[in-house]
Amino acid sequence: MATILVLGGTGKTGRRVAAALRARGARVRAASRRGETPFDWHDHDTWEPALSGVSAAYLVDSQGPEAAELLAAFAGAAVALGVRRLVLLSSRDWPKLGDDRLLASERAVKASGGAWTVLRPTWFAQNFSEDPMLSEPVEAGRVELSAGHGLEPFVHADDIADVAAEVLLRDGHAGRTYELSGPRLLSFGDAVAEIAAATGRKIAYVPVPPEEYAARLSARGYAADEIALVNRLFASIAAGVNAHLSDGVRQVLGRGPRDFAEYVRATW
Repeated sequence: MATILVLGGTGKTGRRVAAALRARGARVRAASRRGETPFDWHDHDTWEPALSGVSAAYLVDSQGPEAAELLAAFAGAAVALGVRRLVLLSSRDWPKLGDDRLLASERAVKASGGAWTVLRPTWFAQNFSEDPMLSEPVEAGRVELSAGHGLEPFVHADDIADVAAEVLLRDGHAGRTYELSGPRLLSFGDAVAEIAAATGRKIAYVPVPPEEYAARLSARGYAADEIALVNRLFASIAAGVNAHLSDGVRQVLGRGPRDFAEYVRATW
């Protein structure tokens, strides 16, 4: 049985992809800086051991300024070593922001010569509990964001994992890009209200201007480039750009996506 490589194997999606693959009987190599298989984007000596004997790979880029360049080199090395299938985690937001640089990682994988598939999810439901940018304000009881009252179809991370596992294991997905969303549009205020109701706590959602949100993130130690990108993403949501559903989960799995309420019940 061939091995499937999962980069970011201890991360938000990677650990779920690894679990979904194992549940389907696949042999998995979960690779990360702190995982069972050491992997570091900036240490090329870790690349070949991670790729040896692998038939397919789930890719999460380094999310740094050299992400596309590193991914292009890694994807090329993967194909040279016999990896036949590459599945990249991207974002439904990137094409909407009008910045071609955000799609550079997608182009890198597509140019690798391997059979590629791109997954473009919306904002993860799990960000409210697993990403400090959101989880810390939720715990503090006051969520201040520059997203206004715009709507977003939050996707369940388990759906991303199920789609990734299916695409990694089955034929018929090469050259495809799947946009993944949840089944329902909610504002961040709606989402926070559902979490508050489930926990019995008072959690306020307060829309703030971008410059105020930037100052708050800066005070929490976030880098200027990350703050600028987050504010762009929230501005897009506030403007209604994300207020539509995508059917990628159904296309791949033949079922509808999990609702945000399911995430809330399981988490809170």
